[in-house]
Amino acid sequence: MKEQRNPIDPGLFLKEAIAPEVIAFNQVVEETLAKFPRLDQVPLEETRQSRAEGRMLTGEVVPIYRSALADNVLVNTGQRDIEIRVFRPKQIKGVYLHIHGGGWVFGSYDLQDDWLEDIATSCQVAVVSVQYRLAPEHPFPAGADDCEAVAAWLVENAMKEFGTDRIMVGGESAGAHLSAVTCIRMREKHQYSGFKGAVLTYGIHDVGLTPSVVNWGERNLIISTPTMKWVADLFVPDASQRRTADVSPLYADLDQFPPSLLTAGTWDPLLDDSLFMHAKLVSLGRQSELVLYPGGIHGFDIVDTPVISKQARERIKSFIMSS
Repeated sequence: MKEQRNPIDPGLFLKEAIAPEVIAFNQVVEETLAKFPRLDQVPLEETRQSRAEGRMLTGEVVPIYRSALADNVLVNTGQRDIEIRVFRPKQIKGVYLHIHGGGWVFGSYDLQDDWLEDIATSCQVAVVSVQYRLAPEHPFPAGADDCEAVAAWLVENAMKEFGTDRIMVGGESAGAHLSAVTCIRMREKHQYSGFKGAVLTYGIHDVGLTPSVVNWGERNLIISTPTMKWVADLFVPDASQRRTADVSPLYADLDQFPPSLLTAGTWDPLLDDSLFMHAKLVSLGRQSELVLYPGGIHGFDIVDTPVISKQARERIKSFIMSS
């Protein structure tokens, strides 16, 4: 009888596995965040405005990069008009449907132009980023409906718009959650299971909150237990609905789920979400790769954590190119 032991390297979770510069970086992040209120303690509109202006916690304003490759397009999905941001490189060999993060309450399709432009040019894919509706003004299923509608539009129009029907999907945090939800909905409601790959970067796969989130506490490394409870309350006000198959991918039928790359840091409160999602996909015979980065906090690739952020981004681009 075939037996597999320790498919995940236990050494990745040891402090000794964390590069000294990563430990130092995390300490600076934690000390800086300790000087300011948590996200759930600041008016939502204030945080949204700060992010839209590129204003950092320290008050410093960092100009937001706007890609010359990108255009905002209004598409009629048949349900409602939805804005997408389209990045068109010189050569297009596929399409990457990107869904931004932000705990379902923050974020925008035009705040990651540097990263999406990098994907577009390095991977030779058109990138389509979705401006989905945010909670609490539009709780679940509004955002998921928008992502599904754009995905359905893209499947129907990719060949005409981009000259290819090779489509990948992915995002970070809440964007990874909505990416997984979109894959499931496209199979169940549109009989489409043709996504070539799913990029699920430190995703939220159990909106009811996994043990690593619940047990994390108030330690603020970008997110914490209180902030995760807060965004879950805003996104799905009825707690009894959070662990249904419609809301949380961990409880859904993952049959025909696309080949997936799951990325997580070992210092992320959402670690269990990636561990559990990977385990379920593998147990169902789906192709899944889990890459763990010692000491990585939530958003470690976006905040340019020394050493590991570049590694993570290169691995993601490699997955997109090979999918």
